[in-house]
Amino acid sequence: MKIAIITHADKNVKEMKSISHPLIEQYADDCGADYINMIQDCEMPHAYRILQLREYLNIYDRVLNLDSDVIINKNCPNIFDEVPFEKIGTIFEDKGTRAGDRHNRIKKAKQKFGVISWETGYINTGIFLVSNIHKEIFQPINGELWMDLGYDDVHLGYQIRKHNFDIHELDFKWNFMTMHVESWNKCADRFNSYILHYAGRGTYNSNNRVDQMRKDYNKIYE
Repeated sequence: MKIAIITHADKNVKEMKSISHPLIEQYADDCGADYINMIQDCEMPHAYRILQLREYLNIYDRVLNLDSDVIINKNCPNIFDEVPFEKIGTIFEDKGTRAGDRHNRIKKAKQKFGVISWETGYINTGIFLVSNIHKEIFQPINGELWMDLGYDDVHLGYQIRKHNFDIHELDFKWNFMTMHVESWNKCADRFNSYILHYAGRGTYNSNNRVDQMRKDYNKIYE
């Protein structure tokens, strides 16, 4: 089984990737995967550069996408052992205070691209494991990209349902975001998670995401 862990970053996240990329590279080595830092020089909008994974799935059996705004904890297991080959590994984000907004995005996508069986199960592609059997999701829908809120999360979420692929819902510990400190999730401690993801606001007690990542990194790896 040929596997890869792919991340990507442009010059705008230089500080962020200086924290995360060495951890991602080490994690790839721990998992027995190739580490790939995609060169972000294509003309595709930033949110859709993940569609380049289609080309890598012609080479690899399985590919894990990891955004650059993550910290991999020392206790992180091998995610390739967690997710069955035939399923797509991701968390669902339509929970707690985000549920109403995410369901509305699903509704709008169906209005634009056509009605399919998709009511709930809004994905987050920041930690996103796919196999080569899933490569058809990484392409435009009816020749278009979803360019409204949600971007690649909505686009790929629609494609997954359209092509009837099964999802392995990951525990929140695999993709811990600020939403997971809400009461619905029992105000969980992010430091007990496997991968901390600083998407969106992405801060707990700092003014910006990079400062938060640096503080959390120092706490975990001090």
